[in-house]
Amino acid sequence: MDLRARDVMTRSVEAAHPDDEVGDVLERLAKAEFNGFPIVDQGELVGIVTQGDLVRLFRKKDRLVWIPIGVPPFSETLPYAVDFSLEEFDLGIDFVKNARKDVREIMTTDVVWVDTETAIEEVLSILASEDRDINRVPVLEEGTLVGIITREDVLRALQTEFER
Repeated sequence: MDLRARDVMTRSVEAAHPDDEVGDVLERLAKAEFNGFPIVDQGELVGIVTQGDLVRLFRKKDRLVWIPIGVPPFSETLPYAVDFSLEEFDLGIDFVKNARKDVREIMTTDVVWVDTETAIEEVLSILASEDRDINRVPVLEEGTLVGIITREDVLRALQTEFER
């Protein structure tokens, strides 16, 4: 099989900028048919942001509030943990707090990428690796983002090859 990254990549790549706000990127992602954006600054790939990054940003870290309970003058109190888990309220606070952050604060900067001439077997190895959970690989040509390959792209290409 002599397939290369250029043969299976999606050429029309929607990217985001490191200065884009998380809320804007989240809104774009909700409307998209994919689940991540390469982050490009002045033509250079500087990161990637995925649904997973955004989910981790809004995940509750600690929803317990410790309240001292006792009789005035509160000389002897017992601390009680109360779970204030009003989901919509929590999500609203988290969203307001995080939506104005720049994507650069949450993007993955250690991006695995391939060149247009990378063999499909190597792309498959990257996407199937257990070391990192990678669903898409940006494709660069002379340092410029020219495409992206998803797991589905590789599967479709392999299916086409096997049907020949």
